[in-house]
Amino acid sequence: MFKLQLPTDPFWVKNVVESNIEEILTDHAYCEQKAATNAITLIIQNPNVPELVQEMAELVKEEMDHFKRVHDIIIKRGYTFGKERKDNYVNELMKFLKKGGGENQRTENMVDRLLLAAMIEARSCERFKVLSEHVTDKELAAFYHELMISEATHYTLFIGLARKYGKGIDVDKRWQEWLDYEGVIIKSYGKSETIHG
Repeated sequence: MFKLQLPTDPFWVKNVVESNIEEILTDHAYCEQKAATNAITLIIQNPNVPELVQEMAELVKEEMDHFKRVHDIIIKRGYTFGKERKDNYVNELMKFLKKGGGENQRTENMVDRLLLAAMIEARSCERFKVLSEHVTDKELAAFYHELMISEATHYTLFIGLARKYGKGIDVDKRWQEWLDYEGVIIKSYGKSETIHG
C-alpha cells in the first residue's frame, strides 16, 4: 500500500490495541488535531498559493471533524480524554524535512512539507486498514474502515499538490527517498498503544 516498505503486523492490533483502546483513541484524537495544525501551518507558510490555501482550509475542517468523532467515541464509552502524547514517529520523520535556504528554496521546502504530510497520511491509512480488518470491536472496525478511505484521499491530495507545485523538482525521486527513510525508522514502531507507535 502506497509502496510503504514495511507493513504493520496485525499482531499489533491483538497484542497492543485491543488491551489499550482508551489509549489508542486518545492518541488518535490528537493525531487528527495535529493533522489540522499541519494544514494550518501550510496555509501560514504559503499564503500566496491560493489553491493550496483553499485545499488546506477544507482539510482543516475535515480533520477537526475526525477529531470530534473520535472524541465523541471516547465520551460515549466513558473513557477519559488524556493528555497529548508525543508522536515520536512524526518527530523522526520531521528530521528528514528540508529546511532553510531562503527564498530560492521556498518551493522545494513547500514540496517537502507536502511529502511529509503524504507520508504521515499513507502510514495512518495503512494502520487504519489493519485496525479495521483485525479489531474485534465492530463499531471501531467500521469507523476505521471509513477513516482509511479518507486518509487515502488525503495522501492523494498531498502527493498531487507536491507534483503540481514541484516544477523543476524530481518529486518522484524525493518521494522514494521519503519511502526509504520511513522504511528504516518504522522498524522501531508497531509495539505501543499509539496510532504510529
